[in-house]
Amino acid sequence: MSETLGEAAWRLAFGGLSPEQVFALREGAAWRLLPGGAVDRYAGLLSIADLDAFLRTDAARHPRVTMADGGRQGSAAIPPDEYLQTEGSRIDLPRLLARHDAGGSLVVSQFHELHAPLAQLCRGLEKIFLHPVQANIYLTPPGAQGFRVHFDTHDVLVMQVSGAKSWRVWDDIPFPLPSRATPWANKQNPAGVPHALTLNPGDALYLPRGVMHEAAAQTGDAPSLHITLGFLEASIADMLRELLEILEAENPALRASIPSWRLAEAGGTAAIAARLAPALAALSSEAAQERLALAAMDRITQDRLPLSQRSLAHRPPGADAKLRLSDGMHHHLVPLPEGGGALRWYGGVENLNATECAWLAQLAEGATPASLGEGALAFCQRLAALGLLEPY
Repeated sequence: MSETLGEAAWRLAFGGLSPEQVFALREGAAWRLLPGGAVDRYAGLLSIADLDAFLRTDAARHPRVTMADGGRQGSAAIPPDEYLQTEGSRIDLPRLLARHDAGGSLVVSQFHELHAPLAQLCRGLEKIFLHPVQANIYLTPPGAQGFRVHFDTHDVLVMQVSGAKSWRVWDDIPFPLPSRATPWANKQNPAGVPHALTLNPGDALYLPRGVMHEAAAQTGDAPSLHITLGFLEASIADMLRELLEILEAENPALRASIPSWRLAEAGGTAAIAARLAPALAALSSEAAQERLALAAMDRITQDRLPLSQRSLAHRPPGADAKLRLSDGMHHHLVPLPEGGGALRWYGGVENLNATECAWLAQLAEGATPASLGEGALAFCQRLAALGLLEPY
């Protein structure tokens, strides 16, 4: 059987590291350099020619396209009016190129939404980590710097495609586990002596959120091109906000009001505690935890673009067609109390009986409708029409 998206993505991103080694990285706070060996390791993912082609399409618009220059006074972000057309969000290519020649780094955010090789890379990693993964692109002129010292609010993996880039990385983490709500304002000064690194083509650098770092292209004739993968797992606060929206309609304890007219009395805060206790109990119940887990799984199935192998010229598969569950479509099966299961995916929910759940398990490894038994052909044709099955 051919390599799955997850296997291919893992090989590119983490090389020979085992899942447990990478999971330990994701669960810790230590950065790690991952030497690549082969200089063409990422050549199939992206090139400067790919960016050139993109910049000549109508999709090249702000805020997907931005620029940065660490040599600027104040913020490193270059004002959009220096590289956009007079009106609207479309780039002005001659002005953008001139600004790039003057030291401006090109930044293309979430390029996985437009570039198939990066879409497949991100989808493969999403299948493993079960949360969204994005790919941002940075092209820095020789000897220039994009962003100054900063930390990211999610874990990242930097993959050096071409050229070289010098990095400084600090062990100090001023704000543990920062999120998008963590203040920055360019006031954080890293403590300690930084580690000096050079990323060459094929090298990767894993940086957990909160790790202070900065990068600049090496001097010479070649610009530095790298991909930054962002691991976008939801925080507990994110998930609780979503859960509260659901549970408030169901549980009176979460709809109870705080008697503000009692707050000025002696021991008035005890009234808050009395109302808060059943609300917290509702949030910490086993049922709420199950809802939280389901919401986390639904987030990836619903928020990410489907990468279905189904074409416009689709033909229903025959009884002897070799089929398997689509590698590019997020889905998960949730057992139902009355038996069977709910197949939850981008397009909604498909309720399956026990026999269909057994067929689904076999299709995960690959099977033909004929091998599954009576009635399986119609089931497979239905899932294939939805893009949930693909030939192999």
